[in-house]
Amino acid sequence: MVEATRVEGPGKGRSVGELIATVSEQFSRLIRDELQLAQLQLAEKGKRLGVGAGLLGGAAVVALYAVGVLLAAAVLGLATVLPAWLSALIIGVFLLIVAAVVGFVGKKAIDASKRFAPKPQEGLKDDLDAVKKGIQK
Repeated sequence: MVEATRVEGPGKGRSVGELIATVSEQFSRLIRDELQLAQLQLAEKGKRLGVGAGLLGGAAVVALYAVGVLLAAAVLGLATVLPAWLSALIIGVFLLIVAAVVGFVGKKAIDASKRFAPKPQEGLKDDLDAVKKGIQK
């Protein structure tokens, strides 16, 4: 009858087969955890892109109102010589400035989301290196 090889040390009393089964189970759990981390990182990137897109959409809405005000200012300016058109023109320019600021902030948010690059492969590589070091001991 063949006796199972026993390992001395921290895994004392466990056969090589049991140790391999344990390593296999821990490795598959590690892979699942790394995939879950990658999912969370991609969700975070999507959230950041959504914020930037929302800000750009807000800038478009403000710009649309600015165009309406500028059109009203042009109509008032042509229809009358009263200074009411000047105030409408000032409001329109102000709204365009607001749209530019909101658009700039939205672009910065999108650029920041591009710099956020989830790298799940690095965590997996570190885990593989740790497993290799553990096997070599």
